[in-house]
Amino acid sequence: MTHDHDLVLRPTAAQTEAALNPPPGRNGGDLVVETLAGLGATTVFGLPGQHALGMFDALRRSDLRYIGLRVENNAGFAADAYGRITGEAAPLLLSTGPGALTSLAALQEARAASAPVLAISSQIPTAGLGGGRHGYLHELPDQAASFRGVVKSVHTVRTQSQIPSAIAEAWTSALTVPHGPVWVEIPQDVLLSETPIPVVTGGDTFPEELPPRPELTAVAADLLSRAERPAIIAGGGVVRADASGKLRQLAERLAAPVVTTFGGKGAFPWTHPLSLQSWLEDRHTTDFLEDADVLLVVGSGLGELSSNYHTFKPRGRVVQIEADLGKLESNHPALGIHADARLALQALLETVTDRTDPTAADRVREVLDKVRERIGSQELTLEQDVLASVRAALPPGAPSFWDMTILAYWAWSAFDAKAPNTMHSAQGAGGLGYGFPAALGAAAADPTRPVLAVSGDGGALYSIAELATARQYDLNVTWLIVDDGGYGILREYMTDAFGQPTATELTRPDYVALAESFGVPGTRTSPETLEADLAKALAAPGPSVVVLPAVLRMFAPTHTE
Repeated sequence: MTHDHDLVLRPTAAQTEAALNPPPGRNGGDLVVETLAGLGATTVFGLPGQHALGMFDALRRSDLRYIGLRVENNAGFAADAYGRITGEAAPLLLSTGPGALTSLAALQEARAASAPVLAISSQIPTAGLGGGRHGYLHELPDQAASFRGVVKSVHTVRTQSQIPSAIAEAWTSALTVPHGPVWVEIPQDVLLSETPIPVVTGGDTFPEELPPRPELTAVAADLLSRAERPAIIAGGGVVRADASGKLRQLAERLAAPVVTTFGGKGAFPWTHPLSLQSWLEDRHTTDFLEDADVLLVVGSGLGELSSNYHTFKPRGRVVQIEADLGKLESNHPALGIHADARLALQALLETVTDRTDPTAADRVREVLDKVRERIGSQELTLEQDVLASVRAALPPGAPSFWDMTILAYWAWSAFDAKAPNTMHSAQGAGGLGYGFPAALGAAAADPTRPVLAVSGDGGALYSIAELATARQYDLNVTWLIVDDGGYGILREYMTDAFGQPTATELTRPDYVALAESFGVPGTRTSPETLEADLAKALAAPGPSVVVLPAVLRMFAPTHTE
């Protein structure tokens, strides 16, 4: 009798020949790029550094496409977006010490948003590992410790024979739900030394699935089937699991209204009769969700933004489906189901009993009417018109990437993403500078569609150097910069809290002239011409910049009432 674990894949004749006669001149860096290619990677992001030169030299001998950015953090944002768009683990190649540490903010965003990024960094020579202070360039007492609290897993390589397995293990970790960034570090001498190890020819890995426990989905299905006022909150986990179709089926079978979180934009059709859209920062929506007798939360931890700044206090039963064990019941007691959203929704579809509720669509319309009335009373026509112009100019299937800026905060609540996995922002970790480099990564992932980046002038200055990257690789990204002369949202926060702002005003460049100096077409627009100018830029191939001088305001919050 043969057991599955007794089966061994035998090498082909070509693999045997390649193993016995590896080409000369290979080093540890070749083992890195060969392993990546064997795992299915086609594109890598990064920035070279002295200790990492072995990896970058090996790229010359590989078929991997390299997209080099000007700042490591921006390279991390680009890899993050590539992972979100493709669902693949995006390789990010970095150097030791300062180069590695500069990527931390991007990796924090990838972790918060569950974006699969495979960061591979060099390390000081092997002799310096272990915590002693040897005085190597870029030396840290424990480089891995700087990343351990940020990424999903850390893998330190000490010999060339460990490289293929360590990278494959990290790849599996990045793609096992919840997805996320992982860290591999390889000493300089291991990367540079000539290697006797055969060419890496295989690399299949199988990320573990996370099915729900059947006894839990049985209870959840019973609760939902018997509910009088069920409602659903759909988070980013639905988008990442490609489960929006199953979510819609379940909502329709239960006649349950659905609100999507800011990370879950597009998980449910915006204009569906059961769609509460994304107005989570509105007390009318909060009240409606609190009144649900059974609330199904799928792929969300109900964190600060998804709970109207923790003012949400559910009165009914909560059923929470969440792949990240640390988020399960972390904010509200629930029937917690640790599972991938797609598998859990499928289990519910197989076990729920259909229910009818002729009032559900009317109740949804009533909430949305109240929201519109509240916003309409605040004289925010400019902001709504600008957002509507962006939506009209952007083709329905084109992805957009939003920095931490007032227009993005509007978009979280009021922008129709049109489709799942098309609207992304830095709302996971909340750092500045995400929009433009992330859009570059998305354009590298799919060059057939235009990509929109949206930044304020403050966030734009974090990533302005990447105009050179956009031009060098001719990436199809249009960058909308809303120039209000400062950190706009911080200006509002400080004025509200202290009566006047401090440290929020910025001297900024002429962004149109600056873009043109990089060889990137620039346009200065106005609220009245924005739609036409943006549509023209998006339709033109290659990178472009559209600058909108405007001071936008946020709608009044409800969590402070």
